[in-house]
Amino acid sequence: MSPITVEQTAQDAASRSLRVTVPVERVQAAEEKAVSHFARRARLPGFRPGKAPVAVVRRRFEDAIRQSVLEELVREGWDTAQASAQLKPVADPSVRNLRFEAGQPLEFDLVVEVKPEVTLQRTGGFRLTRPPVAVTDAMVEEQLEQVRDQRADWIPVGEGKPSTGHLVRVEVASAGADGAFGTAQPFELVIGQGQTVPEIEEAIVGLVPGATAEVKVANPERTVRVTLREVKRKELPPLDDAFAREVGDFEGLAALRAAIREDLGRAAEREADAAVRDQLVRQLVEANGIEAPPSLVRRLLHGYLHMAGIPHEKEEEFARQMGPAAEQQVKRDLVLEAVIEARQLAATEAELDERVARLAEARRVSPGEMYATLQKGGRLAELARAIAEEKAFAWLLAQSTVETTQS
Repeated sequence: MSPITVEQTAQDAASRSLRVTVPVERVQAAEEKAVSHFARRARLPGFRPGKAPVAVVRRRFEDAIRQSVLEELVREGWDTAQASAQLKPVADPSVRNLRFEAGQPLEFDLVVEVKPEVTLQRTGGFRLTRPPVAVTDAMVEEQLEQVRDQRADWIPVGEGKPSTGHLVRVEVASAGADGAFGTAQPFELVIGQGQTVPEIEEAIVGLVPGATAEVKVANPERTVRVTLREVKRKELPPLDDAFAREVGDFEGLAALRAAIREDLGRAAEREADAAVRDQLVRQLVEANGIEAPPSLVRRLLHGYLHMAGIPHEKEEEFARQMGPAAEQQVKRDLVLEAVIEARQLAATEAELDERVARLAEARRVSPGEMYATLQKGGRLAELARAIAEEKAFAWLLAQSTVETTQS
């Protein structure tokens, strides 16, 4: 039987176009196989199961047989293309220009996104600067105030108009085209935090509890009726040892401050490490002339759109805004993948098991349960990639000079 032939018709850095031809005898063999399959399972009036004439089966299941033949031969064509062209696809191919006629070879084009070949000319000798890690008393107090703010009580103020920082409970109703107001809806908001349109907030601060105002709103244009029901002020808890014990397992306020300082220090260390890695990636990309293939950038942008739930009418604007970030991410991924492959830094099974065990301990579940959760969520590959990148950065940083800047 003649082989399936594959001819490359076009290519760029991240895609290949392939013309696949399936010989007539292979098409006929696939058709006979499909007909036999349907004949064995056919339930047709007037015939015992599996005894219907082939000609009847062909007529009755013509569309299904054709679809089955196409699926099988396209799959075989794709398998042949991957083997013959030594492709490294990053996604399933798209099938185009399909030509399937009786007594003729099956022909179709495969457009395949592939991982670009990256040649690393330079991986070391870079000069990197690490920002200083410093946690000041002011930073600790600011974080402490945020914790205090989260545990504040809201106390009714009684009469009087609300002002900045007050929590108000209001009822809002919009007028329809006929001028009639709909059912009022309750809302709570804090004055001065931009939680409603300016026209409504201006109306609220002019009211006392129980009062109502009608206001014209510009965007979208409409008339709104606002009724102020209640005004509350924020009362912060005393900053003392009792407060610290309420927040968590702390002996007193000094222990809480120490814990906050430690958390801020760890966060500052992570930010400093991230800054160094970002510099390293940018210099690697520039030194090796890494380009971001448009097809991979579009693919990443599509993922961003899906995750963010961007409506169709805003996709173009979103793509313009996020395009540069997507391009940088593609370059980053390409250069790190090249390092991982060149240095054979992929995560080992033992490393993956150790990381899963650490995650399981942190979440107080068994490693088996943690592994099953990651596998079910499709995150094992993500975890393996993270381990490989950590190893890649460790190797890369050892090849360069990192200096800490002065604060």
